[in-house]
Formats: sequence, C-alpha cells, structure tokens
Amino acid sequence: MKSRFLKYNVVLLITSLAILTSAGPKTGHLATIEAISQTINDADPLPLQTNKAFKEGESISYRLHYGFLNAGAAVLEVKPDIVNINNRNLYHIVCNGYTIGSADWFFKVRDRYETYLDKNAMLPWMFVRNVNEGGFKFSQNYVFNHYTKKVDDGEGKQFDVPSGIQDMVSSFYVARNTDFKNAKEGDVYSFQCFMDKEIWPLKIRYVGKEIITTDIGKIHAIKFRPIVQKGRVFKKEEDMNVWISDDDNHIVLKVQANVLVGSIKMDIMSAKNLLNPTAIAN
Repeated sequence: MKSRFLKYNVVLLITSLAILTSAGPKTGHLATIEAISQTINDADPLPLQTNKAFKEGESISYRLHYGFLNAGAAVLEVKPDIVNINNRNLYHIVCNGYTIGSADWFFKVRDRYETYLDKNAMLPWMFVRNVNEGGFKFSQNYVFNHYTKKVDDGEGKQFDVPSGIQDMVSSFYVARNTDFKNAKEGDVYSFQCFMDKEIWPLKIRYVGKEIITTDIGKIHAIKFRPIVQKGRVFKKEEDMNVWISDDDNHIVLKVQANVLVGSIKMDIMSAKNLLNPTAIAN
C-alpha cells in the first residue's frame, strides 16, 4: 500500500506541472512513429508551439520523503541528442523514480517513464512506461497519431483522443511553457493527459507567490494546488501543494502532500543545464 501511495504521488508530480538511454535504431515503436510521420501533408500540418522552458541536456533531481523516512529519489532528464524521424525533431525525455536507503530494502522501486516529444508541435509521438515495484513489473508502450487523433496501446487496441492530448511525461514539460504572468488567485489551468488507457483531466489552481529556500538557493516561486480526487489517496482536494520557479523555466521546486496514511514531501536537489536564468531571491 505504501508503494502505491509513493507511485501515485511521483506520477502526479510529473503529470501536474518520477538506466538513462540514448536513441537507438528505428525498430518497434520508433518505426511506427516514422510510418505515422510519413502521412504529413501541407493540407493538415501539426500546429506549431514554441518551447521557451527547457532545452536538451537539462537534468533535474529530487529527493522524496515519506513521513520522516528518506524514501526515494527522482531524476528528470531531457536527453542531449535530438531524435530525428522523417525530418521531425523529437526531444527524448526520461524520468526515473527509485527507492533509496531502508525503503529500498523493504520495498524496492525502479520506475522509468519516457516520452518522445515533437520539438516544433510539442506533442508526444511515443510514451514508454516500465514499472518495477517490489518485484511487480509491468510496461506500457503508447504510440500517438495526432493526424487520426488515436493512441495505440501496443496491445492491439486504439483509443480516440482529442487534439493536443499529452502523455504523463510530456504534459509536465508542455505545462512548463504556460504563461502565468497575469494569473490571479483561484485561476484554474487544465491539461488533458492519456494515462492508463483513459483521458485524465489535470487541473491546477493558482494560489500565489512565495520565496522558498531550496538546495539550489532561495528562489522566487509560484504556488499551485493540484485539484486531486479525494477519498482514494487524499482526504481533501487541497491536500497537495506544488511550488514552481517564478521564471521562464518553471521547474518544480517542492511538493507537499498529505495522504490518508501520512505525508509525502519532494524537494529539488539539483538543476543542470536550464534554458533560462533562475529566479534567485536576494
């Protein structure tokens, strides 16, 4: 049960805003991406969306506490090499979450999430998920076709999806490009994500601005409250709070969550190769 709470909160961190490989040969799903991208025509181009929040080579690491236990860590990395499929440039983004210390001894977790995100359209082409929790293992391999608005789950099933749909990882990186300069307290921002063969509406509520102290310095931050489902993991809808940097990077700095059986906290440990200057407070 503790592992389930750990997993859902790492996932919620990634989707609301938890080994490293380089691009390989065009086999399996990468070959499928290539076949889909060959359907490009001038009459039905993908929309353009500019990325101003991150770049190749960015790497951000976090530590995770479950109550007083130093329970885990997560590393979010944009691989340094761009993957090119039929003249479409793709970011390869990898997120790894794992237990450490005593938590690793009684319930070992090694979770890995990947997305191949179109650099010009900011839409995912492929999502890969490999979970290993206490010996329980499963994987997901989703291929997105934004021309037909369908997702192939790799198991012979296709799902209808709306325009602009994201996966669990890409939604986090795309959300970082949101302009919050004119945000007011109570404003709600929504994103749509395809996860576990369903379309999940992700919503975050703007709370305000604060200055918080982190391992990378004292940072100007924007505070949000993800709108979570109470009952399964959380007692109340406001039981989770997220702080992101108040700059053009919009990196997650801190997460605090009260769950039914305790509390979970995630703090940034390091941030490398950011695209923009960090909002350091004097």
